[in-house]
Amino acid sequence: MTTQTRLLPTRKPSAFLELYSESPLPTERGLFRIVVFRDRRNDREHVAMVKGDVAGKEGVPVRVHSECLTSEVFGSLRCDCRAQLDRALDFINQQGCGVLLYLRQEGRGIGLGNKIRAYKLQQEEGLDTVEANLKLGFADDLRRYDIAGETLRLLGVQSVDLITNNPLKIAGLVDEGIPVRRRIPSRTLTNPLNVDYLKTKRDRSGHLIEFLGEDGAKAQAS
Repeated sequence: MTTQTRLLPTRKPSAFLELYSESPLPTERGLFRIVVFRDRRNDREHVAMVKGDVAGKEGVPVRVHSECLTSEVFGSLRCDCRAQLDRALDFINQQGCGVLLYLRQEGRGIGLGNKIRAYKLQQEEGLDTVEANLKLGFADDLRRYDIAGETLRLLGVQSVDLITNNPLKIAGLVDEGIPVRRRIPSRTLTNPLNVDYLKTKRDRSGHLIEFLGEDGAKAQAS
């Protein structure tokens, strides 16, 4: 059985985003279709991992995920990005329908080099992620969701069930005209190296995080 991606016949072309290439992609989690979208404004390429035929459907499970090289490629334990990515793909595969959007906006939009500079400030000066970003002259979160909204429109998704802990992602999609039918929590395990990072996301950035211990049970994170 193959997955398919199609644009709705009535969908108008995007002013800044083009569907550049697509192909079936067998993965450890099953067969997806990988779709590459190119932003004409800066030639940056973003990816949609699509399961099933999502065009014209309501309540499509969607994860809007920002690139994290340190975690997803090199296995950093400082954050939960890789775990969130893996669990979202597992969930979408189990549902038989859904989209994971992989957006190239590393370090909450400040870029890889500045993200590593922020890491150094956290290590040497004891700053949290928000404080480190501010000291470097950036806002807490510079990510944008116009690409996410436009991608979902081009895929023909009518409304989403958003896999996230971040209320800003919900607001970002709604601002882009994508109805969010409900939120699906993104639950991952904590470790001693990321628990303070997760507490900062909860306490300073308003993320709706449920802390899980190593055995997967809810843990106290006061």
